[in-house]
Amino acid sequence: MTAGLELDVEHVLPEPADTEALGERLAAELGPGDLVVLSGPLGAGKTVLVRGIARGLGVAGPVTSPTFVIAREHRPLPGGRGVPLVHVDAYRLGGAAELDDLDLDTDLAEAVVVVEWGEGVAERLAPRHLLVRLQRRPDDVRTATVTRMEAA
Repeated sequence: MTAGLELDVEHVLPEPADTEALGERLAAELGPGDLVVLSGPLGAGKTVLVRGIARGLGVAGPVTSPTFVIAREHRPLPGGRGVPLVHVDAYRLGGAAELDDLDLDTDLAEAVVVVEWGEGVAERLAPRHLLVRLQRRPDDVRTATVTRMEAA
């Protein structure tokens, strides 16, 4: 995971297209069983990054924030990489118990699972994951740092 993506450096993302492009590069490194945890304030670009991951995986459906439905599955398109994407928004979840109720560990075997607002909640779903910390600077430029995390 992440052989071609620079880790632990700040990626400067001046435009939404840059954030989507980072998501596409990230998707090139992802496969079934991979967990990506997204962290950052409102407007930092979490859903925009997932849109790029979805495009890189070649999955169906518009990618929108799953805030009210909590989780949305995007099936592979014909000609795509054949890997489903499960897009989760943990913002409204009350903690790890509610996350467990979603049975995401089952999805992890076959899909890439991306959890917005997942830091501090979703890490326990897999023995390793990528943590992407997104920020929005005062000049409206976004930044992202991708870190590989291992279970303790």
